[in-house]
Amino acid sequence: MNILFAVIVVAAIGLVAGIGLSVASVLMSVTVDKKTEQIQAALPGANCGACGFSGCDGYAEAICNGSAQPGLCTVGGEATNVAISNILGIEISTEEPKTAYVLCNGNCDRVFEKFEYVGLPSCSAVNMLYSGNSSCIYGCLGYGDCQNACVFDAISVCDQKATVDPELCKGCGGCVTACPKNLITLIPKKNHAIVLCSNKEKGGTARKNCTVSCIGCKLCEKSCEFDAISVSDNLAVVDPDKCTACGVCVEKCPQNCIVIK
Repeated sequence: MNILFAVIVVAAIGLVAGIGLSVASVLMSVTVDKKTEQIQAALPGANCGACGFSGCDGYAEAICNGSAQPGLCTVGGEATNVAISNILGIEISTEEPKTAYVLCNGNCDRVFEKFEYVGLPSCSAVNMLYSGNSSCIYGCLGYGDCQNACVFDAISVCDQKATVDPELCKGCGGCVTACPKNLITLIPKKNHAIVLCSNKEKGGTARKNCTVSCIGCKLCEKSCEFDAISVSDNLAVVDPDKCTACGVCVEKCPQNCIVIK
């Protein structure tokens, strides 16, 4: 008799708890906009933050409540933007695809170590010691902070220099933030000239510290008939919107630090 009573009590408690949970689920449920769900499904789920939000779900909610513009997902690209435009019933203007580039070409054969570094294998860490152990204070330190930040395995470090694979890069900008030297930038994927250097020292000093450094000689600037290259603070910079990838600047550069990508 005692066992039967105990079973009845437990069953009653379970029934009451079940009813309570059912009522709570209805009263405390959060209504999710169907469009938000659809946009969440259309986004790639990379949660890289390139759109300016912490993740894809946050970006989807922001699009629906009007606090964010659609078309900011660089990872999903055109296919994702088309899907979102169909969901919203509007046309979305998409940005030109971009990829990250490391504006440095000074590997271990072209620069030298000022001192032996023993410590945390991190660019940010070594950069706090006299701007790093590389002879070029503007150059890549090669400890892979950018590589660790890339969720798409688009960056590799070889010979103490980081290199981006444009085929794998989604242009999320995670590596741009991770680099303590500000060497990495997002550049349109179209073919144009790129100066693989960030050194702003005078020519003699720059060349002494890196054999392929830009020396600010202005030969590239003078040879460009499209005014796509300018030299400021001893460093040449290319305007991708004006560059036609003709390659004249590549031929004129005595330091071989300009390439066509």
